[in-house]
Amino acid sequence: MNKAFKYRIYPSPEQEILINKTFGCVRFVYNKMLANRKAVYEQFKDDKEALKQQKYLLPAEFKKEFEWLKEVDSLALANAQLNLQTAYKNFFRDKSIGFPKFKNKHRDKKSYTTNNQGGTIRLIDSKIIRLPKLKDVRIKLHRQLPKEAVIKSATISKTPTGNYYISVLVEFEAAIKPVTPTRETVLGLDYSSKTLFVDSQANNADYPKFYRQAEAKLKKAQRKLSKRQKGSKNRDKQRRKVAKLHEKVAHQRKDFLHKLSRQIADDYSAIAIEDLNMLGMAQCLNLSKSTNDNGFGMLKTFLTYKLTEQGKQLVVIDKWFPSSKMCRFCNNENKELTLSDRTWTCSHCGAELDRDINAAINIKNEGCRLLGIA
Repeated sequence: MNKAFKYRIYPSPEQEILINKTFGCVRFVYNKMLANRKAVYEQFKDDKEALKQQKYLLPAEFKKEFEWLKEVDSLALANAQLNLQTAYKNFFRDKSIGFPKFKNKHRDKKSYTTNNQGGTIRLIDSKIIRLPKLKDVRIKLHRQLPKEAVIKSATISKTPTGNYYISVLVEFEAAIKPVTPTRETVLGLDYSSKTLFVDSQANNADYPKFYRQAEAKLKKAQRKLSKRQKGSKNRDKQRRKVAKLHEKVAHQRKDFLHKLSRQIADDYSAIAIEDLNMLGMAQCLNLSKSTNDNGFGMLKTFLTYKLTEQGKQLVVIDKWFPSSKMCRFCNNENKELTLSDRTWTCSHCGAELDRDINAAINIKNEGCRLLGIA
């Protein structure tokens, strides 16, 4: 199994300079390679055979012209090339993803990835990690890596608040025993913009709405930021204050979802959940703030890997499945049901139904059907 472990690191001032240089060099090489690919395409777009035979510039070739690229980790530049290739593959696989874009110093995430070659990445002790070019860097090892785990790569990143993190990808042997689900150990989850979700046992997540709680402070801090002169030190200080508020909300949300997903994964053998388009929901229905604050997609990601580690399953129901409109007793479909109808009466059997609870139970039943549970 491959798994990444994220830790906080504390580089020295000299190491910070080199890390930021690497961020810039990786961004520079990525943009150069993307520009080269675009130029070659424009030149040979009318001749497909000639276009297939063209060779694109590689990171090593840029070092001849820009010698300062030699100061940073060469594997970080090589991974920039792989990232560009992945971006192109994703675009041709699904056009809705969009064509690869040039990286921006102020807009895009600051990170780079380096590989472990012959022990160039290793833990010296519980407080020090050895990295290429950077040598020994202080680390907060709040949890140990799996026994006999082999380090494959490491990704160093910087947050808008100026904190540095490292994500260590390791490979290890995992003894996973498949768990056979039963109807009693399957849980259905129906998305709710107010409480995050309602489950098939009529319980809700009672999400605390961390962004709403911090909204007043954010409004005040962002108003101050808008009045600061661009390029000034005071503006940068205020920008960090705004970034810290956003970072705190993100950490609160992630902590809540980690604990919640761990509890669900431990208590049930299978989870049934809808395949919702969260981005589309956030862009319509006047629910963007609640949808983005809930982090339902993040919960789905956490549940996926936590269930897999225990030999359990996450069953994804088709987004067109009429979970809310179908009566759980007689399977009659109410096609006239609107989003504002929170309760409704089945015209076929006369059952009084709560919209969310009924949907969660239908999702569970559909999940059981897909799992082959009678």
